[in-house]
Amino acid sequence: MTDEQVKEILNRVLTWPRERREDAAQLLLALEAREGEFYQPDDDEWAAIEEGLAQASRGEFASADEIAALLSPPRP
Repeated sequence: MTDEQVKEILNRVLTWPRERREDAAQLLLALEAREGEFYQPDDDEWAAIEEGLAQASRGEFASADEIAALLSPPRP
């Protein structure tokens, strides 16, 4: 998105009702506050990550057929 497109959107926001503008401002402030933060997995997510890495180290990978079956739509 170009700077000009962002400016156009922000100009439209200025035409919104006060409460809606305040909501938009709060969302932008929350995004700004999170700038530079990194996602921190919780304990369950870390365990799943570690298990996946261990499986990869052991050479345990899903076959192409297993992945295709997982991604195919369910049959009625």
